[in-house]
Amino acid sequence: MSSTLFRTKKVEQSILDTEEPEHALKKSLSALDLTVFGVGVIIGTGIFVLTGTVAKNNAGPATALAFVAAGVACALAALCYAEFASTVPVAGSAYTFSYASLGELPAWIIGWDLVLEFALGTAVVAVGWSGYIQSLMDNAGWNMPAALGSREGADVFGFDILAAALVLVLTCILVVGMKLSARITSVVVAIKVTVVLVVIIAGAFLIKGDNYDPFIPKEQPVEAGASLDSPLIQLMFGWAPSNFGVMGIFTAASVVFFAFIGFDVVATAAEETKNPQRDMPRGILGSLVICTTLYVLVSIVVTGMQNYSELSVDAPLADAFKATGHPWYAGFISFGAAVGLTTVCMILLLGQTRVFFAMSRDGLLPRFFSHVHPRFKTPHRPTILLGVIIAVLAGFTPLTELAALVNIGTLFAFVVVAIGVIILRKSRPDLPRSFRTPWVPVIPILSVCASLWLMINLPAETWVRFGIWMAAGFLVYFLYGRTHSRLALREAGEEQPSA
Repeated sequence: MSSTLFRTKKVEQSILDTEEPEHALKKSLSALDLTVFGVGVIIGTGIFVLTGTVAKNNAGPATALAFVAAGVACALAALCYAEFASTVPVAGSAYTFSYASLGELPAWIIGWDLVLEFALGTAVVAVGWSGYIQSLMDNAGWNMPAALGSREGADVFGFDILAAALVLVLTCILVVGMKLSARITSVVVAIKVTVVLVVIIAGAFLIKGDNYDPFIPKEQPVEAGASLDSPLIQLMFGWAPSNFGVMGIFTAASVVFFAFIGFDVVATAAEETKNPQRDMPRGILGSLVICTTLYVLVSIVVTGMQNYSELSVDAPLADAFKATGHPWYAGFISFGAAVGLTTVCMILLLGQTRVFFAMSRDGLLPRFFSHVHPRFKTPHRPTILLGVIIAVLAGFTPLTELAALVNIGTLFAFVVVAIGVIILRKSRPDLPRSFRTPWVPVIPILSVCASLWLMINLPAETWVRFGIWMAAGFLVYFLYGRTHSRLALREAGEEQPSA
């Protein structure tokens, strides 16, 4: 039985399955499209919120070094993803990589996990987007009825119609085609990056050198017993450390790491890329380099504009401009954050549907969902199904309950992919690799250690919920996936007919 649970799917067979007409996705993406997708999903609320939180609570002006450290940790995982995505250019990201290296059961586990994480991530971002839009509406004098707005802390039962509507609109865009999605993403990312560049350029003229002294604070600049803990950080990570000094930089890095999450979603579009062997590494690594540079520059500017001890933990960039007598920029930044979250939501939804599609094409989920649209060549069935489910989830579920379940899946995927690189190097040394992760196994091992260390710092409640979802996944696999697997049927001489 163990041999069947850990049977691997050959890379050649995975690529061959993508050529079946009824299951073939349209190849329309370039390296630029992939880079835009990466930047679009990485730059979200992290750059607008976490900068002030970690500067005030942990690293002071040295927050820039924390972003560098977090960027290095992500780069370790990105190098592993780049090798896999260029070697196995098939939809599904970590799921597909695991199937080729670790076996069917590990692949199912990571695929099942990613479906949940991308779904909840999409819902969280949609609810956050709704909050920004409602704030802008309130500033304009338009008040959303309580029953149709965000329910965070509300006393009435309601449905967040804005969050649900956003998910449904993005679902329609993804059904129509990847190229349309890429064009819309390009426009929105251009707006978002423009906002970030305005913050950097305009803020550079407001920097005061005294605010960088000390650059690495040795102690928290408040009276004993005072709390600077951010409710957001407590919610997402289960703890809100307040140590300063050199260790404060590494503590801050463990927090701002989550501002980088999303570059791995680029790998889910490998099958829809014109030249994945060349363009996937460029898209993954390029987007990470761009975002790391912007994060570092923003943190340098904002801690130079205002003393780190006075930064806001909720809206540090906007409030820093208010504190320096430039309130107009605050509204501009809020607008940029609201617009930017649309791409984060869409690309997370894109990643989830591609993982679901790949699992159904392999027979581990009903193959009804593996057929592409005859005209648009997109996986329309899982896109519509998951879009509707997530819209309902975002409409009815409060943000705190959603956010508590997000994050652990991405780190788990990082671990699996890094281990998979080492195993596939041993089992298939003959496999053509257009991009090779350097210093194997050192880089993958370092990636595993960094991800595991961050996972350990997640709250116990997250681990419990993660365990429950995994238990449900095992049940589905043994009741359905294991007996309907196309790989198992091929080994038995039976090919499962198309749905």
